[in-house]
Formats: sequence, structure tokens, C-alpha cells
Amino acid sequence: MSVHDHECRTHSGEPFNLRALRGQVLLIVNVASKCGFTPQLAELEALYREHRERGFTVLGFPCNQFGRQSPESAEMFCTFGERQYGVTFPLMEKVAVNGSLTHPLFRELKEAAPGVMGTRAIKWNFTKFLVARDGRVIRRFAPKDGADAMLVVLEEALDEPIA
Repeated sequence: MSVHDHECRTHSGEPFNLRALRGQVLLIVNVASKCGFTPQLAELEALYREHRERGFTVLGFPCNQFGRQSPESAEMFCTFGERQYGVTFPLMEKVAVNGSLTHPLFRELKEAAPGVMGTRAIKWNFTKFLVARDGRVIRRFAPKDGADAMLVVLEEALDEPIA
């Protein structure tokens, strides 16, 4: 199964076709509104705007599993992201990224790109997964990793030919 084969929903509950993003480089992130890393939404938006014409998309999935730092609905998170950080990249359904209710997409991402010492669990909000145009998971980035830490690997992924 490829990353593109998972079923997802938008922040408003509508089906979202990940297959339509085949050929794009993706950055999939569990996001939150009340986290010390929340200002990264502005960095993620800047990356998206700078590279989207080259086939890059950021997908943000609100998650309330870490310190209850995203208590609002996915729709309310979307409004927050737009107003506070100018977010225009797709914001998705609220998901669990750990435990028995882990969204299947995040289960696959964690399996393909384990964390430090091979751990599968996501440790905090703003864990990022870079996905190649063909759906292959390239790398996992820690919550503290900002745009600068991802730029070289992102550029390499964008330079790969579209299959």
C-alpha cells in the first residue's frame, strides 16, 4: 500500500483523494493550535507557497493527543490556521497518531520512517514526514525541526523526476 492509497477527510469531513497527489512531494504533519511549535505553521505555509508550483503540498492533520494542545474541531483549527498564520495548505481531519485509534496513514508513515532508536511512536506535535512523488516515505523530521532543517532533503525530493 502506498501513502496515496489511504482514505482521508478534509477538515470539513469531505473525502480527500490522496491519489490525486501522486507526482507531488508531500510533507505530512500532525499539527496543534496551543503548542510551542505552533508558529511553525507560518514556516510550513512559506515552504508551501515557495515550492507548490514545483509539485509540493503540505498536509496538516490536527491532533489532540499531546497535552490536549488542539482541543478544537478540525474546522475550528482551519479557521485558526487561516487567521493566525495565513495557512492555505490543506488542513485535514483531526486524527490520532498513536495508540489503538491511530489513523492508518500515520501507522504507515511511522512504520516506514521510525524515530530515534527505531521507535514507532510519535513523540509530540509537529512531527513531519516527507513523502516522495511515488508515495515512498523519505524521512521523518522531529517536532523541533523547522524549515531550514528540511530544505536540503525537500529540494532533493523536488528534483527527482516525476515517474
